[in-house]
Amino acid sequence: MHAPAFWWRDPGAAAALLRPAAALYGAIAASRLGGQGARAARPVICVGNPTLGGAGKTPTAIALSGLLAGMGEEPVFLSRGYGGRLQGPHVVDAGRDTSAEVGDEPLLLARSAPTVVARDRPAGAALAASLGSVVVMDDGFQNPSLSKDLSLLVIDAAVGLGNGLVFPAGPLRAPLMPQLARTGALVLIGAGRAGDALAARAGLPVLRARLEPDARALDGLGDLLAFAGIGRPQKFADTLQSLGRPAKRFVAFPDHHRYSAADAARLLDQAAAERLALVTTEKDLVRLRGDAALARLADACRALPVRLAFEAVETVRGLLAAALQRAKR
Repeated sequence: MHAPAFWWRDPGAAAALLRPAAALYGAIAASRLGGQGARAARPVICVGNPTLGGAGKTPTAIALSGLLAGMGEEPVFLSRGYGGRLQGPHVVDAGRDTSAEVGDEPLLLARSAPTVVARDRPAGAALAASLGSVVVMDDGFQNPSLSKDLSLLVIDAAVGLGNGLVFPAGPLRAPLMPQLARTGALVLIGAGRAGDALAARAGLPVLRARLEPDARALDGLGDLLAFAGIGRPQKFADTLQSLGRPAKRFVAFPDHHRYSAADAARLLDQAAAERLALVTTEKDLVRLRGDAALARLADACRALPVRLAFEAVETVRGLLAAALQRAKR
């Protein structure tokens, strides 16, 4: 879905009309947060976000996995597999599975560490525990079925919490305070007053981080036709701009968009007509692969890789080490 524009502005008439529905949704979500989940056989580190849409959870999970591996642990990712048809538990095979089967994010995660997809989180955690020493959950913060040893909430500092209201009046997945009460630290990605304001009032450790794009992926390309179907597509356009490679044409799709043959034909035709090079996100490119109808587009476009870098790496290591120690008592 495309996030409504009013979510990211001060509350107005549209948000006011939806407040009764938001109150009901928020009450249910808050009650679910209070549930006691099953304990996994291994420590569970959860990477979530308080709002709907993308904030950078997957790059954060991958960065944490790298730190855990450097600490001598054997991390295993656990994901719901949003957008995929497999119920799981299933160990992702990045060379054979497609996004239609396991979702797009698990295919990115599986490049870094063993990855399990499962609608049933405790069952998925049981399988993940057999493959490594610590489970890293990509999303699932608001799901109460599995107990977490450390939960991190990821926030895009440029937009923060938007209008601060609960869905559907705003982007929050649940009322803010019950979410913060179950959070070990905030991961604030990028810069922005919205993020700074939240950090000042959250009363939690704040781990600042940035997304670092690999500009070498654009070497040899001319003018760009960029497209993205992520939580906030404009972030991709802004990233290209920051690299001094602004897109001549930019096409935004909804988050987790399932590309059609018609989408592919339009993008290819426009690129050919204007002599533009196609560029997209890694997450979008994995959704194109494995579908014969999209093969031409997948072959024609290039992805811009990004990695997440924490500013205070030792602080993050300390939080992880403390969580592992608590879990193993």
